[in-house]
Amino acid sequence: MSTSMKGLVIKEQTIGESDRLVTLLTADNGLVRAFARGAKQVRNRMSSSTSLFAYSTFSLYRGRDAYVIENASPIEVFFDLRKDIKKLALAQYFTQLAYELGEEEQPGEELLSLILNALHLLCNTDKDLRLVKTAVELRALTLGGYMPDVLYCQTCGEYESELMYFDIAQGCIYCDKHGRAGSVPCPKNVITAIRFICLTEPRKVFSFSLSDENFDLLSDISEKYLISRIQRNLPTLTFYKGL
Repeated sequence: MSTSMKGLVIKEQTIGESDRLVTLLTADNGLVRAFARGAKQVRNRMSSSTSLFAYSTFSLYRGRDAYVIENASPIEVFFDLRKDIKKLALAQYFTQLAYELGEEEQPGEELLSLILNALHLLCNTDKDLRLVKTAVELRALTLGGYMPDVLYCQTCGEYESELMYFDIAQGCIYCDKHGRAGSVPCPKNVITAIRFICLTEPRKVFSFSLSDENFDLLSDISEKYLISRIQRNLPTLTFYKGL
């Protein structure tokens, strides 16, 4: 029995000479693995709709080990990502994050919306890449159950001070009186930005600003916190940072 769903291709693998095994990020079913027979052939009708970054409508049925795609129609293929190597690399990083933090057979609507909006921003705006990267990292971590505890100082309960400390290992904050060895000193607006990314309504998550210096600090904290939770290096991040 066939079923229809919309999904974003976040991972693709060549099987044999011409088939693809893709991982889709979907709103209702989270991560879905599906075979696309013959999709690596340039003239195959499903070639573009099953390629990386393609957001498509899929008609598929359940096979023994994965779904099998009967038909696919592209909604958005984000072709403009290919025009800028740095944006392309960042988009690849985002799809790997979605693969790492998404779940099979669990709703993934907000994670899908986050990644789609990030890809649209990369294609259609000149928004600071540090902002887009940090927003995706912290919000995806929050959705994956790794939200840092940034509501108040873990020692005394103070909401904010002019200088605060972010503890990457513990995933929490301290006020200026209780910073611990190894925690990162931050102006309070950096902590405010972290709170905003983690807690604001989904459509506003990319709507904040910081000075260049504080963007660099926020980006460094976000990246290190993510790696501490995933507990392994991500090749797409390494490639992006090497550009």
